[in-house]
Amino acid sequence: MIVLGIESTAHTFGVGIVQEDQSGIRILSNVRDTFVPKEGGMKPSDLGKHHSEVAPEIVKLALDKAGVSIKDVDYIAVALGPGIGPALRVGATVARALALAFGKKLVPVNHGIAHIEIGRFTTKAKDPLILYLSGGNTIITVFVDGRYRVFGETLDIALGNMMDAFVREVGLAPPYVVNGVHQIDICAEKSERYIKLPYVVKGQDMSYSGLLTAALKAVKENKLEDVCFSLRENAFDMLLEATERAIALTGKKEVLIVGGVAASVSLREKLRRLEEEWGITVKIVPPEYSGDNGAMIAYTGLLAAKNNVTVSVEESIVRPRWRIDKVDIPWRG
Repeated sequence: MIVLGIESTAHTFGVGIVQEDQSGIRILSNVRDTFVPKEGGMKPSDLGKHHSEVAPEIVKLALDKAGVSIKDVDYIAVALGPGIGPALRVGATVARALALAFGKKLVPVNHGIAHIEIGRFTTKAKDPLILYLSGGNTIITVFVDGRYRVFGETLDIALGNMMDAFVREVGLAPPYVVNGVHQIDICAEKSERYIKLPYVVKGQDMSYSGLLTAALKAVKENKLEDVCFSLRENAFDMLLEATERAIALTGKKEVLIVGGVAASVSLREKLRRLEEEWGITVKIVPPEYSGDNGAMIAYTGLLAAKNNVTVSVEESIVRPRWRIDKVDIPWRG
């Protein structure tokens, strides 16, 4: 079986191709093009325009790198949500066009589930507690009774969104990431001076909007690197406090970190200390698959297709607010 996966939920248009044969499942290609604004944040209309322009080239390049033709592909998997509407619609349109033109079945994929499943595949995690950390999501989840159940999450903006907004407002971005390191980490490494900022954990949930507002105000009276350091420490420690509660409740021995924020070196250091204190194993998705990518859509699409999860072109509507706990996971029994 060969599956082509299309990712276009936010700033990245990606196409991945996976194959399963007698030797197992292999990722044949993983190609992407990421929109980087010249200034400010991402405008939905700009994302739609970017994705529409690069889509044909990225699809062709993914097929070429995989060494297959579109006729060899059995299924077209596409991320239908959650995400930004105009961006999602480009991926869905491309997927529908390929399915209709070449007689392929469509497989609907939840973007968040794809982050989790590519993490499980690449790290060989079996039944972990999962931290899903990206620009649009901050979720602590575990698999129970056929679905990923949310133990804790952000009550307002996501961790990645908060970090991006801060570095943008203080003039450090764009770009938001330099050589794989987020601008807030680059700035924070210049300081170890902590200044008091909001620390908001409500039960197992976190709130980051107040921390962002306070940090932006603090920049007027403090050194920028001190604010970066303090913001980063509070943000990550809030997450770890909720994570420790989840470990205590669930008794999980593995913690899997997925999503773009998983690439943060400072967060990884904190997780290693958590690993030692709790006697658990922390597994982190490889950098190639931490950010948005087509391979994770193709892989999850393969799992879904094997369990007869498909959708007609007429019913393949995008779902910008599609939560992971609303998705049945038949491949996990």
